[in-house]
Amino acid sequence: MQRVDFQGIGMTSQRTRDRLVERLKAQGIENLSVLEVIRSTPRHLFVDEALAHRAYEDTALPVGFNQTISQPYVVALMTEVLVNSGSMGRVLEVGSGCGYQTTVLAQLAEKVYSVERIKGLLDKARQRIKQLKLNNVHFNYGDGTLGWEEHGPYDAIIVTAAPENIPEALLNQLAEGGRMVIPVGDRNGQDLVLVSRRDNSFEKQVIESVQFVPFISGSLR
Repeated sequence: MQRVDFQGIGMTSQRTRDRLVERLKAQGIENLSVLEVIRSTPRHLFVDEALAHRAYEDTALPVGFNQTISQPYVVALMTEVLVNSGSMGRVLEVGSGCGYQTTVLAQLAEKVYSVERIKGLLDKARQRIKQLKLNNVHFNYGDGTLGWEEHGPYDAIIVTAAPENIPEALLNQLAEGGRMVIPVGDRNGQDLVLVSRRDNSFEKQVIESVQFVPFISGSLR
């Protein structure tokens, strides 16, 4: 894991970030490490300048390419589920997006391997990670349904788009004792699911209802 002092990056006040953390606590987020990372991470860097004043609201915001930066509560919830349930050694992120969830993970995991299918988004995420001097993140441009087998198996997998069914390749890339947090469903309803690998079987636990963009195979320039 890599903890970085982000003080001085941007012009948002600490009070604004503290209010966000208090809202997350009120919604049930309890892990102190996760809360501190959310507090310190400069979310305004991951949205367009015109939306920077809304960066610390607990809401999803557009980031281009018909994609959004996830609501801070959802980022905190998915991260907390993984942190509380086991090792954060090697973590696979499927869907780098703008790089915000990646940045949160990088401060709590030993290594993060992140796959993104939209080249423009990936390039921006890579730039931001470099700007923030996080050196434990590795990016791959490709089809997230295939995961990133080369660096597996993974202690934890986080998926930031919703398939109707969990891709077999991702299940196969979970280490023994590994966990995956993934939204599953369609536009009519999705559940956030925790999948745990135990003795080559998979236990599934529904966390709560969520709404994510659909999980799409293939890659896009």
